[in-house]
Amino acid sequence: MTIQLDILQIQKLLPHRYPFLLIDKVIECEPNERLLGLKNVTFNEPFFQGHFPDAPVFPGVLITEALAQATALLTSQSAEGLAEDTIYYLAGIDKARFKRQVGPGDQLMLEARFVKNRRNLWTFDCTAEVDGKVAASAEIMCAVST
Repeated sequence: MTIQLDILQIQKLLPHRYPFLLIDKVIECEPNERLLGLKNVTFNEPFFQGHFPDAPVFPGVLITEALAQATALLTSQSAEGLAEDTIYYLAGIDKARFKRQVGPGDQLMLEARFVKNRRNLWTFDCTAEVDGKVAASAEIMCAVST
């Protein structure tokens, strides 16, 4: 079963709001398997004023946060019996790598692939790509608050 989520559905699942909600749309979600999300990077993002004014670069830490939000959404669609107000926390980042810069006008494709679940700790292999080229990757752990 493939699920798609629009921004209003995403906002029901995540407590983040602008400027910290970093996923615009879920294109594909296969519970307990993978999620593919989209972040449109626009020049009017507030951090571009200072990062960097003459050569705007989407901060790597925010790419990692966008991937973490993807893991939370995949967890929300995979775990059974979670309340609507469940909060998902970033619990760990391993093997983070940044391969290319991301800037205004790019479409960041965010993929989270399920690795394992132990109790309330979920682990995912994550990749962020622009135009089919890897921009960043990491193993991310998501904790579920019950």
